[in-house]
Amino acid sequence: MSNVAPREMPRTGDDSPTHAHRMQTLDRGRLGSLHEAERKRFVDEHPRSKELFERAKASLHDGVPMNWMVRWASPFPPFVETAEGASFRCVDGHGYVDFCLGDTGAMAGHGAAATIEAVERQLRRGITHMLPTEDAIWVGEELQRRFGLPYWQFTLSATDANRFALRLGRQLTGRSKVVVHDYCYHGTVDETFAVLDDDGRTVARRGSIGPQADVAETTRVVEFNDIDGLERALEGRDVAVVLFEPALTNIGIVLPDDGYLEAVRELTRRTDTLLLIDETHTICAGPGGATKAWGLEPDLLVIGKTIGGGIPAGTYGMTEEVADRIRTTMPERTDVGGVGGTLAGYALSLAAARATLGEVLTDEAFGRMLPLGGRWADGVDSVIRERDVPWHVTRLGARAEYHFTPDPPRNGREQWDNSDPELEAFLHLWAMNRRILMTPFHNMALMSPSTTEADVDRHTEVLAEAVDTLFA
Repeated sequence: MSNVAPREMPRTGDDSPTHAHRMQTLDRGRLGSLHEAERKRFVDEHPRSKELFERAKASLHDGVPMNWMVRWASPFPPFVETAEGASFRCVDGHGYVDFCLGDTGAMAGHGAAATIEAVERQLRRGITHMLPTEDAIWVGEELQRRFGLPYWQFTLSATDANRFALRLGRQLTGRSKVVVHDYCYHGTVDETFAVLDDDGRTVARRGSIGPQADVAETTRVVEFNDIDGLERALEGRDVAVVLFEPALTNIGIVLPDDGYLEAVRELTRRTDTLLLIDETHTICAGPGGATKAWGLEPDLLVIGKTIGGGIPAGTYGMTEEVADRIRTTMPERTDVGGVGGTLAGYALSLAAARATLGEVLTDEAFGRMLPLGGRWADGVDSVIRERDVPWHVTRLGARAEYHFTPDPPRNGREQWDNSDPELEAFLHLWAMNRRILMTPFHNMALMSPSTTEADVDRHTEVLAEAVDTLFA
């Protein structure tokens, strides 16, 4: 695989923490009492957020505008008053270093000046009118430069882009099945809420709400890094699209084995299956995501969230061959066919995308962000090694995460099986009480163009204090 610099490879050697005989052992009783103390501290220090949360319960289901916001590690979420760059201030007056960044939605930083100025200009010129603007051409040309695919269409989210791309793939191939990785995430796309059970059968993922169909009828699931499993899934030639992240991110960062992604491309081509790569999170690997950094060759590519700098935007790109097949087999396409939307490609989102890609998330910005991802990972690694805790840190460009296992997971199942919700919640809350916000449900941090070395080093200090306190 070319250009592996954005990835962190497994550690080897006698100094590796895989030597379990000298690893620290976690006292669960101590963890519980420390966690309770941190919960009390948060409540005491956030009276205004608590007041707003209680008030919100009268009009917002569970007191939040989006249901999973109640799942932050704190007893209730901090309510935001203002955000700028890589930080935000809550209504209780506390300033936070933000490594969550809206789970990639604010990867460009909160309120990037260039994006705000472009949005303000466009607001006065018209928000949406179902007609193209010159900004759309500029963004298409920039995406072409970054990812290497010649043709692009726009949506409101990566979910929409994935959904549309899957529909197009089924139409082009005349096949019904989709292949995804075990414990993947591609937005709220019905076909992707599937996992493998203990017997290797495709079943609905735990927590899947009101599925419209049995996922075993629409989807085949394969483990990440399992070439043989993918070959078996494709051998019947009834799969339209293989939808993959180049590296798993939403279950936790899981990196591809050397040669895995090349094997995926070879197998999909051999079986005339379309390869759809979702770069919504893996854009952290570089300006052109993992596709450019690792020399990948997808038939279709999706990215969302990041490109609008906080304004809803998504896009999907395609090769010349796919574009030609769409033109010749589907000359009349409207949103009554399931691909489109009144606000898809609307003027405001394209103005925001042009400013964000052209002036904020630039090649030069990634030149600063990628080393910060390395600095964050190195800081965490130093804490793990010096204190002999059985954890591991994995880096994907400007994003990095620590796992509660001494070795890097090779697939989503391994990451899931080694999760520790109680320990994770404590570490998240410990960090929040020291004004650092991590990505929820992960021990993950993302760098923005506004993130500083001081921000990164502060996280290292806070994590070291937590580990020292846990294992005292």
